[in-house]
Amino acid sequence: MKIAIQGGQASFHDMAVRKFFADQQIGLLECHTFRQVCAALVEREADLSVMAIENTLVGSILPNYTLLEEYPLRIVGETYLRIEHHIMALPGQSLSEIQSVRSHPMALMQCSNFLEAHPQIRGIETFDTAESAREIAEKQLRKTAAIASRLAAEKYNLKVISDNIENIEENYTRFLILSEAPIEDDETPDKASICFNLSHRPGSLAKALEVFHRHQINLTLIQSVPIIGKPNEYAFHIDLEWGDRKVFDAAIDELHHLTYGLKILGIYKRGLLPYEDSGSRQS
Repeated sequence: MKIAIQGGQASFHDMAVRKFFADQQIGLLECHTFRQVCAALVEREADLSVMAIENTLVGSILPNYTLLEEYPLRIVGETYLRIEHHIMALPGQSLSEIQSVRSHPMALMQCSNFLEAHPQIRGIETFDTAESAREIAEKQLRKTAAIASRLAAEKYNLKVISDNIENIEENYTRFLILSEAPIEDDETPDKASICFNLSHRPGSLAKALEVFHRHQINLTLIQSVPIIGKPNEYAFHIDLEWGDRKVFDAAIDELHHLTYGLKILGIYKRGLLPYEDSGSRQS
């Protein structure tokens, strides 16, 4: 089974794959962008894709919500990782020698406090954390460091010169498992992701949310996403959990009458939250 990810081996997307597909034989299709991750499924270059969707430090990754609407994909699962960022460089280098640090923009944002405390180190955006480490190793770049996982340091024989530099310890990322079609699973689904649009009338959102309240369905996320090309118009993405599938189906039937463009992006088994899963810590 081939899994498309943004980034390369030893990236956090790679770790998410290893966690969700533990004990399964998988291969990676490494992509530069999230759009390529989604396109790989449509073009049958991969069987499944894994894509980050939100982080506790920097919030939702809004462009990825737009991709979920744009591509005919289904969410078939989710997993959470505790993200630990480390600064790594060629062996023999010290932090005082480092003049620039390379990493994915999200990683740089998650380590902004450290970078502000070390103004002599210039942040350089790259497309992946692990690829930043690989480039330093392959090109033997001195006075240059990467922000990446400890696994990346081990894989590319770099030395960690400052560890756990993320702004706060509770740094978690949620990853979605994507497929071109629903997947039959032995586990009973208890979570769904949907999106819809609303008319510009007072109370339209309140009426839609009242449906879930009446059916006692728990909402775990409400995210508004700007509709490209339509100023001041938004799509609403909602994640919800239920105990009885019939209750969910009844709520969706009602919602069709209160919204337009309603899409069920996926029905799947809820992933364990970080405090529920001791295996979510990834360094």
